[in-house]
Amino acid sequence: MAVQELSTGWQFKQTDTEDWLPVARVPTNVHLDLMDNKKIEDPFLGFNELKCEWVGDKSWSYKLELPTLSAAEKGTRHVLAFDGLDTFATVKLNDKIILESDNMWIMHRVDITEKLNEGKTNVLEIDFKPALLEARKIKYAHPEHKWVGFNGDMARLAVRKAQYHWGWDWGPVLMTCGPWRAVRLENFQARVEGLRVDYEVDASFKKVSGTITATVEGSSGKIVNFSAELGGKEVFKGTADVDSRGQAKVEFHVNEPKLWYPHGYGEQPLYTVTATVTTGEHDLHSLSKRTGFRKGELIQQPDDIGKTFYFRFNGIDVFCGGSDWIPADSFTPRITEAKYRKWLEMMVDGYQIMIRIWGGGIWEEDVFYDLCDELGVLVWQDFMFGCGNYPAYPEILKSIEAECVCQTVRLRHHPSLAIYAGNNEDYQVQEQYNLTYDYEDKDPQSWLKTDFPARYIYEKLLPDLVSAHSPHVPYHPGSPWGDGKTSSDTTVGDMHQWNVWHGTQEKYQIFDTLGGRFNSEFGMEAFPHIDTIKYYVTDPSQMYPQSHMIDFHNKADGHERRIATYLVENFRTHTDLEKFIHLTQLSQAEALMFGYRGWRQQWGQKRFCGGALVWQLNDCWPVTSWSICDYFLRKKPAYYAMRRVLAPIAVAVKRAHHDWSVVHARPAKTSDYECWVASSKTSEITATVELRYISIATGKAVKDKVVKKDVKIVANGTTDILKGTINNEVEEEHVLAARIFVNGEVVSRDVDWPQPLKYLDFSDRGVEVTPRGDSISVKANKPTKGLVFEEREGVLVHDSALDVVPGDEQIVNVRGLGANDQALKWTYLGEP
Repeated sequence: MAVQELSTGWQFKQTDTEDWLPVARVPTNVHLDLMDNKKIEDPFLGFNELKCEWVGDKSWSYKLELPTLSAAEKGTRHVLAFDGLDTFATVKLNDKIILESDNMWIMHRVDITEKLNEGKTNVLEIDFKPALLEARKIKYAHPEHKWVGFNGDMARLAVRKAQYHWGWDWGPVLMTCGPWRAVRLENFQARVEGLRVDYEVDASFKKVSGTITATVEGSSGKIVNFSAELGGKEVFKGTADVDSRGQAKVEFHVNEPKLWYPHGYGEQPLYTVTATVTTGEHDLHSLSKRTGFRKGELIQQPDDIGKTFYFRFNGIDVFCGGSDWIPADSFTPRITEAKYRKWLEMMVDGYQIMIRIWGGGIWEEDVFYDLCDELGVLVWQDFMFGCGNYPAYPEILKSIEAECVCQTVRLRHHPSLAIYAGNNEDYQVQEQYNLTYDYEDKDPQSWLKTDFPARYIYEKLLPDLVSAHSPHVPYHPGSPWGDGKTSSDTTVGDMHQWNVWHGTQEKYQIFDTLGGRFNSEFGMEAFPHIDTIKYYVTDPSQMYPQSHMIDFHNKADGHERRIATYLVENFRTHTDLEKFIHLTQLSQAEALMFGYRGWRQQWGQKRFCGGALVWQLNDCWPVTSWSICDYFLRKKPAYYAMRRVLAPIAVAVKRAHHDWSVVHARPAKTSDYECWVASSKTSEITATVELRYISIATGKAVKDKVVKKDVKIVANGTTDILKGTINNEVEEEHVLAARIFVNGEVVSRDVDWPQPLKYLDFSDRGVEVTPRGDSISVKANKPTKGLVFEEREGVLVHDSALDVVPGDEQIVNVRGLGANDQALKWTYLGEP
């Protein structure tokens, strides 16, 4: 079998013009090619997004002269393979239409053996119609449907195209088109079209048994040889004939298998399974897949609160702290493997276990899932539906089915794939717009006749597809969803908790009381770092916090009021841009800390909370958003705050919330507090826990510290250390500073502060930051809040956004700082 990737030699033009222009590479988007040819300015800068809106209203054409092909021998086929065409595409070979597609996630293969001009030039051309205009035509053709939802033009619901392209509350309107994934020319006599491994891990975890099925294309393929190996050592081999349906199947057994675990719980061994199709004498083609064996379960069992929702891998319960993921660029063809690796390694470094691929983005690239397999990151995979009432007329159902078969078949060998969810927030749209939903009605055909026909997709079509093609992966009808109850029900299923920031705009200090069984979305906005803002602010006069250009790079409704609310409630505000950035970032870091810390505590309390995924890990362009790391992979302080509370062993201390707004800022006479330790270790450990009470004004102890020695820290749960009460009428304002020592070393710290921070005096802290080559020493004479280091390109800081107390020097490791490089800049809350 010969394969040629058709990546170079292409040209493109606006369809109704004559001027063909060069294309640097395929896969591509038309905006990338227009930028390369200086026809549009970078839409990520200034107000340029507005200047290139016209691109999405035009038709665009791509063409390529195919490599010279000799006449096909008997039994040999020539096939054009298209891994993704975005979106309304008409493909012509020598001016004859060979394919029409209207779904960017369907992979197409077209046999062109009989369509080639032998010995002559063969021209491939692809015309792309504007998705926005086509979508509106479809919408108008279906007046019977209620086109409602959140974000973007509602015509998007009619089109199987990445929904974020239509604009979102963190992303620009950039309507791409083009061959967005690889185009290949293949010739072969027979090929292994697909490889499926179905298996079970037995109850003792000592044996894996199952079947390997190869699907063969081409009549020359008679026999398939199968093998499986781990680390270069063969663990299985077998042979089977190709049957009349083009399938060959063998049973296999592996004794004492090396099982795949999420990172932090075990190793990630990956077996290579290979199928080679032969004529009986000659090998024609081999296909290999890397897979891992694991028993993954979603545990939903009735309990005294409602019903659990957590994951168990190879018999170990796993608290899934992690993030939600959006596409890492508005133009996905330019996301490199190296960039994907950086993003996912950053998650592992931050003790994040799970990534949720959000339903308004894309079915991610193969390399994304390969890296998750390699690194031990669990994947929550939404189907590509987001924030809308999707139609379900026959043509679109057919397209959705083809897409979802394509994608589940592509992904099913990945051990990292932990769950499929039917959509993102579509049941919330159903609630908000009072669309018909009767959970007791179990007749799928009747759902199609209601004003919420997409229920048929999420509760019939998709679960049937997952069951047929990927039966080892649990399916959940939506995110959020819980047994037909309202999406805000905290007793069952997963929930999106947006009453901090959106909704009722609760104090972030009570985030932990607002969660449910699994918190798959929650968040707080923060500005990106100053270097990112300098990148996109093209007019220096716009470098102030409320400028038009900076506001343009924040797409969230009412963001001015919401950011202002959380800042004015919690901090002494600033108008200096860098100080303002720092405050927004501290606000985010604090909010996420309060959420994660409390929900992890609840994990240890009868698995009340099974996990928490922050909205969001990343950005698709340089913007102010809920991301904990910006478009340029610059970490915000929240990343570090999360890292500390998700560490394998994390000490926590917290005083009871006293809502100063409600009580007219009258101080509480007393405040109860508690100290606990969360551990994800799979065995008990022995530790020492220390709690100090330190004056904010003087840095001196206000009472004797408490030291608990030889404390048994329970495995995979929460250990209560002590409870107490602060007498606020007698004791001066102080922090509670907790540390935990294992084998004499500090493994975790936590500092609890009187709230709100704006009432505290942070002057004269006596902070000392001393660079020492590959580390930095941090000390303070008085309790110091939110000491943040500069995020510099190529420099990796081990920790940041620190709370520093007297008598506890913190050593922060640094990588990538040269001997003659300038020391990293730093600031802290209240720095003059």
